[in-house]
Amino acid sequence: MKRGPNKVSTLILAATCVAMVPQAGMSVFAQSSADTTTVHKKSVGKRPASIQKQMQEMRQEFQQQQDEIDQLKQQLQNRDQQLQQAQDAAQQAQQTAQQAQAQVQAAQQSATQSNDAYTNLHQAVQNVQAQAEQAQQTATMAEQDQKQLKKVVTHPEEIYYKGVTISPKGSFLAAETVNRTAATGGGLNTAFTGVPLQYSAASQLSEFQGTGRQSRIAIKATGKLSDWTMTGYYEMDWLGTGITSNNNQSNSYVVRQRQLWADARMNNGWDFSGGQGWSLAAETTQGLTRGTEILPATIDPQYEAGFVWTRQYSFRVSKQIGDKFWLGASAENAETLNPAGSNLPTNLLIGSGGAGGGLYNPTANYSFNIAPDMIAKAAFEPAPGQHYEVFGIARFFRDRIYPTGASPFNNTVTGGGGGASARVTLDKKFVVGLKGLYGEGVGRYGSSTIADITLRPDATISPLHGFSALSTVELNPNKRLNIYLNYGGDYIGRDYTVVSGGKQVGYGVYTADMSGCRTEPASTAAFPGSDPATPGKCTNNNKDVQEFTAGYWYYIHIGAKGGLRQGIQYSNIRRDLWSGQGGTLNPGGGAHGNDNMVFTSFRYYLP
Repeated sequence: MKRGPNKVSTLILAATCVAMVPQAGMSVFAQSSADTTTVHKKSVGKRPASIQKQMQEMRQEFQQQQDEIDQLKQQLQNRDQQLQQAQDAAQQAQQTAQQAQAQVQAAQQSATQSNDAYTNLHQAVQNVQAQAEQAQQTATMAEQDQKQLKKVVTHPEEIYYKGVTISPKGSFLAAETVNRTAATGGGLNTAFTGVPLQYSAASQLSEFQGTGRQSRIAIKATGKLSDWTMTGYYEMDWLGTGITSNNNQSNSYVVRQRQLWADARMNNGWDFSGGQGWSLAAETTQGLTRGTEILPATIDPQYEAGFVWTRQYSFRVSKQIGDKFWLGASAENAETLNPAGSNLPTNLLIGSGGAGGGLYNPTANYSFNIAPDMIAKAAFEPAPGQHYEVFGIARFFRDRIYPTGASPFNNTVTGGGGGASARVTLDKKFVVGLKGLYGEGVGRYGSSTIADITLRPDATISPLHGFSALSTVELNPNKRLNIYLNYGGDYIGRDYTVVSGGKQVGYGVYTADMSGCRTEPASTAAFPGSDPATPGKCTNNNKDVQEFTAGYWYYIHIGAKGGLRQGIQYSNIRRDLWSGQGGTLNPGGGAHGNDNMVFTSFRYYLP
């Protein structure tokens, strides 16, 4: 580009020279002609050779210059054409650039529009995906509902009636046996205070009993409203005894009411329930909710010595506070076990046999209660698998006394006690439990039901000091197998008064004649071979009952059509009497009975 102007200048200069050269030649030629003419006039007219040669060289030189000028013109023309082409190309390039700029702007605008369109499209895609996911969830839920509906129709766990669910869960049919080394005459249910003493005739005989009476029918109805849930529960078995019940042929035992209660639980944590069921003193597993009671895993319907319970009428109110704490109270049907002891007065009225018109058993004693038993309890569950309880029981005893030479009067005494329990599950397979009750007049809450009260010489009531305790260890290696160990006991302390002459009145007196406790009854001269049942002179009161139990439950089958379960249990029971006087007993020791028992169970559980 820098050489362009120099060449143009050269071309212009050359053109100027060309324009000047012909004019100069013409002058020269004109002058030469004139000279020639003159010469011809003066001479022969021949040119000198040197001049011709110079002329020839000049012509050649001029021709060469002319050629160069032509070349320069051609180059200049080419340059003009190239310049024009460059200008045209520049103009075209500028136009192309303007078009490109317009295209860029259009592209930018299009990109902006495309970006907006992409954003809108992306949002639309997200909406479609969300709708697709929602549709998938709806389809999944519909599929689950369909499966659930199919299950409800083909394999219902509950029966639906007008919005209420009815379930037979907890029902089972049982075939069970017991074999005891010392006969109690009590069937499958063990009367703990009826374990025969060591030298009694019954202790020399074993017994075997088989029965299906513990089979159970349970019906639970639940109706859910927006703010609360209503529940009704009925549970029965055939462990009741009618007047004509026997084992002679038909083994016809009557249906027994185990539980029959209603419950209303509100969403705000309040819970109200009433009817016959487990006492609030019994341990639960979910707060204080009725129906979640935890029982010893035994086959024996009397459960375990040391187990704290009753199953009776109650009306209870409880409140859940937060996620881990519950408070509750209940008023429960009271019953006073008949006064127990030695040399007790008889000038009193504390109860009576049942009146037929009142639908009570005429062979059973019913106390005239002044008030229900009152129980308060708090439960705490700080973490999953942990359940702790503390509770208190208030009891009210009354009798009417008829003193000699004075007007009758009513005597009222209060009793009660406190208890606690703890149950901890470790690694979902190992369970440790401990429960106890300590107090005055709480004997009926221990599984042995030893005694509640005794009497003073003036017939006033004295609640007996006692306690019950039960420890439990359970192992659940899988969902089919449960292995359990229990050890527990019920204890009632001495309570007596010494009157004139050294006579002792009350419970567990030291003056009781125990001289015949270690001798099996023998015949007498008057009645040869008679009276083989009870040792003579061995009548003091029960001190305690202790029981050790080991057993297992195994589900042979668990499925939609029910469960088939089998269990074996071994128990050893020791019953001790308070020591008295006489005989060859160890110093301070009393008579006792010991029984080894093996239970078996084969059950079909309704699904």
